[in-house]
Amino acid sequence: MADAKSAGFSPASGIELIPANYFAPVDLAQVFPRAAHLEIDLGCGDGAFLVAMAERFPERNFLGIERLLGRVRSACGRAARHGLGNVRVLRVESSYAVKYLLPPGSIAVAHLLFPDPWPKKRHHRRRIVTREFVAAVRRLLAPGGQFRIVTDQADYFESIRALLAGAAFAEETPDEVDAFPLTTFEKHFRAQGAPIHWLLLRKVASSRKAVARQ
Repeated sequence: MADAKSAGFSPASGIELIPANYFAPVDLAQVFPRAAHLEIDLGCGDGAFLVAMAERFPERNFLGIERLLGRVRSACGRAARHGLGNVRVLRVESSYAVKYLLPPGSIAVAHLLFPDPWPKKRHHRRRIVTREFVAAVRRLLAPGGQFRIVTDQADYFESIRALLAGAAFAEETPDEVDAFPLTTFEKHFRAQGAPIHWLLLRKVASSRKAVARQ
């Protein structure tokens, strides 16, 4: 097995993933200590959801992706304090990671939880969910892989539904929506009584279409 430096993550923490090459897909077999089902948290924030999932499912691997340094440090700190060997955190834009840094067919589940809604109409072009982004996520997913999207913004949810039309995802209903750990944002929104909109989608052959629901 490759050592920490050659595997591409920080030897200081063993958790932060620092690719040797930001212009080629990461070799995930060298990043995680064992081959396993891999889930990614796109925009993992302070790592609350990421760490809770890694504790709940120790047999799985989890990769958090976050662009802000302070949040990356918080997520790495949480994982280190819990002694989790199945967590890595990558500091980069989520859209860049899904397009260029993660190998096709390598991801079992992609979580996109409360992406920045950019609520002003003139800023909508900055929203992460575009047709290109959806296509990139689908490309990353293994056959039958899942794409889970959660937002508190009704208009953003509706725009996502429109973008998913014809994107070769089939909607699924989880046994319990509330079975997932809450992110820090979700705890805040629920405390305010804000409605939460969610989708759980499964990658299917391109001849089938997803039908989103609220």
